[in-house]
This record gives sequence, structure tokens and C-alpha cells, in this order.
Amino acid sequence: MSVQQFPTNAETPVNFLEKVIAATPGESRLEMCIQCGTCGGSCPSGEDMDHTPRQIFALIRADMEEEVLTSNTPWYCVSCYYCVIRCPQEVHIPDIMYTLKTMAVAEHRYLDSIAPDWSQTFVDYVENYGRSFEFGLATRHFLRHRPMGLMDTAQIGLGMLTKGRMDLSPHKIEQVGQLQKILNRAKELEADT
Repeated sequence: MSVQQFPTNAETPVNFLEKVIAATPGESRLEMCIQCGTCGGSCPSGEDMDHTPRQIFALIRADMEEEVLTSNTPWYCVSCYYCVIRCPQEVHIPDIMYTLKTMAVAEHRYLDSIAPDWSQTFVDYVENYGRSFEFGLATRHFLRHRPMGLMDTAQIGLGMLTKGRMDLSPHKIEQVGQLQKILNRAKELEADT
């Protein structure tokens, strides 16, 4: 994984905010954040994050690069885009979170293996099945990093299972092979940069 290079026709970013905006593909709209907190209230992984996305954006604006890149917040983003749908400013939050993960990896700035393991497990499920597998993701996370916490979440998981909100086994999307070809091509392109 490599950090996206800055365009040659652009000025070198002066502060961390400019650096993040320049490294985020497309239009991040990060500078448009009005600190409303809708993103954090929408996030299914919000409880596990040490900072809400709103707080991360405030830290970016405050030029607190170390705190941002050592935060677990970007690693818990599952790219569901629910935050983007609800954001009144249409900030591309998952894209920014991906940029922050890329920067943290490139600079070896994440603090422990928990968040990268969570992220890699999520990616593995998407690459193999075309979608996340919540039961497997949560179970693997708790068994590896918080085995005693597994019992605390068992009641929630049981409730989700009985209401049909979660499956015990992963299900592939139709034509998962096409998605895998796209992902493999993206990896090839990234390796070339």
C-alpha cells in the first residue's frame, strides 16, 4: 500500500489538512465539514472508535498529524457510506479514512495490530465474498484481541441472529469473480505507482 503522490502541477501542501486533501482521490470535501456530528451518530463502528470522524476532522484542521495517524478511527471505518448519505455537506468520509489508513501504514504510525487486523479481515471477506460477513468479522476480532469481550457481545449477536439481521455463514454476491478481477486490477495499478 502506498500513499498517493501529489500532482506535479499542484503546490506542495503546507499543513496536514492540505496534505490529506491532496492525497485523497477525487474531491474529499473535507474542508466543507461543519462539525455537526452526523457522521459519528450514523457510524455502525462508532463505539469502537477512539475519535468520531468529526473529531478526526477537527484534529486534522488543528494539524495534529500524530494523533490522527495513531488513532484507530480510520481502521474501524467499514466503508458503508452511511455517513456520506447523511452528511449535509457531502464530505466523502470513507475516502478520507482510506487516505488516513494509507498514510498511517506508509509512516508506520498505527499503535497496535488491532485496527489493521480488523481492516484486513474486512477486506478479506469483501475480496472472497463480495461483501462483509459481520458474524465472522466480530468473532475473529474478539477471539484475537478481546476474548473476554466475546461473552459481553453474545447477547447482541443472538438477538441479531434471531431477528434475521445476521447470518452464521458468509454468502457470496452474484458474479463475485467480476469483482475479484476489478480488485486484482486495482492492486496491479497500485503496485505500478
